[in-house]
Amino acid sequence: MTLMTASGLAKSFGGVHAIAGIDLVFHAGLIHSVIGPNGAGKTSLINMLSGVYRPDRGSILMAGQDLAGQPTHRFAMAGIARTFQNLQVFFNMTALENVMTGRHLREPCSLFSALLRTPALARAEAECRTASRELLRLVGLAGWEDTSAGAMPYGALKRLEIARALATAPAVLLLDEPAAGLNATEAREIDALIQRLAETGTTIVLVEHNMALVMEVSDHVFVLDHGRKLAEGTPAQVAADPRVIEAYLGTDTATLDEDEAAEAAHA
Repeated sequence: MTLMTASGLAKSFGGVHAIAGIDLVFHAGLIHSVIGPNGAGKTSLINMLSGVYRPDRGSILMAGQDLAGQPTHRFAMAGIARTFQNLQVFFNMTALENVMTGRHLREPCSLFSALLRTPALARAEAECRTASRELLRLVGLAGWEDTSAGAMPYGALKRLEIARALATAPAVLLLDEPAAGLNATEAREIDALIQRLAETGTTIVLVEHNMALVMEVSDHVFVLDHGRKLAEGTPAQVAADPRVIEAYLGTDTATLDEDEAAEAAHA
């Protein structure tokens, strides 16, 4: 089932075409990976799919609603959540409090109930706390609830950001290089977590330069090159595509080198 479509998306920075009019279809419950060589436009794409960038043209349709050009909270309310390549957590808050900030998006609240601390508000906060603890357990952070984010190791912070994104109850989860900076063991754990999330029905859009991770978890892969969609298909199909091989390496080998796939800093 088609869950989200991007049609004719384009974005330029000055004279540089970061995304040059691409069409993508995302199906419910699948893991979609977006890969490409340096400067392919992967981060620019995910920034548009989450509302961080406003497209110059094109549409982003979800449940019949065109989100292109809407503010980020509209994307969140529509069921799109994301993590960032560079950590965006509240370092002065505990792990549990970080996750609860995401959960509050789905919690009913009014100025009246907040001022009077009504029983209904107290029940909602208790439910929010319980649900947030469960999300920390889901991502492998049980026992870290009361730890300040500023005291947590990098690998745990990557998981914390995923838990906070999940707290918004997204239909689509955008993961921007979730394994970046992790060691081999931590990367395998993220691999397993992504697969578990997909099994629960969450649609995943993964931007990642770790080709081993991409080939292991993906159901469908989009390959970008110079802001255009170069190829798409199963991991095996794109790995054997001569255009993809040439874009990455310019050789006749079918092995995608993850160092060659690391994206340049986005604009």
